[in-house]
Amino acid sequence: MNISIIGTGNIGSTLGLKWARAGHTIKFGARQATGPKHQPLLEVGDGNVTVAPVDEAIGFGGVVLLAIPGRAVEPLVAEFGDALAGKIIIDATNQIGQVEMNGLGPISARVPTARLFRAFNSLGWENFDNPRLGGSQIDLFFCGDTGDARQTVESLIVDVGLRPVYIGDLTQVEVVDNLTKLWFALAFGQGYGRRLAFKMLAE
Repeated sequence: MNISIIGTGNIGSTLGLKWARAGHTIKFGARQATGPKHQPLLEVGDGNVTVAPVDEAIGFGGVVLLAIPGRAVEPLVAEFGDALAGKIIIDATNQIGQVEMNGLGPISARVPTARLFRAFNSLGWENFDNPRLGGSQIDLFFCGDTGDARQTVESLIVDVGLRPVYIGDLTQVEVVDNLTKLWFALAFGQGYGRRLAFKMLAE
């Protein structure tokens, strides 16, 4: 699968390299696509990773992961909305302390044909790098579109090594965002640290 990742920080790079090792082809989008900064991504990407300008990266993949600062989402979709039309877009961004943590509002307003998901926002990147804690597989709670798009996103979560737990369509986005708030409250407020995750238990 061809996957575009906008952002080369900890979240984007960790997920991109996991997907590359699973056999997907990754094109990272960055404002400054050349230079030594991105060389480590290319070196460990098993030949399945490239870095390109944002417009080129967006055009590459049927799936686009947004792994940029939350405040950058609105200007991004204002500039590149036409190129994002019809794609599966995974919003992994956060605006901590804002009324709306996610970027789904501006995305859906500018790109109404996109199939949107909220995922990979509620855990620290370390848990994507190593998706097991205490011998247990970490669960990733997510919400979004249905049908084949949901199946695609679930398969990408599995490829990272996480167990996908779908909690419903985008009316459930506040639930996912509240998990992010819970993670921050425990990891930092209560001092548990970043290697903290969630597990659903059911009979």
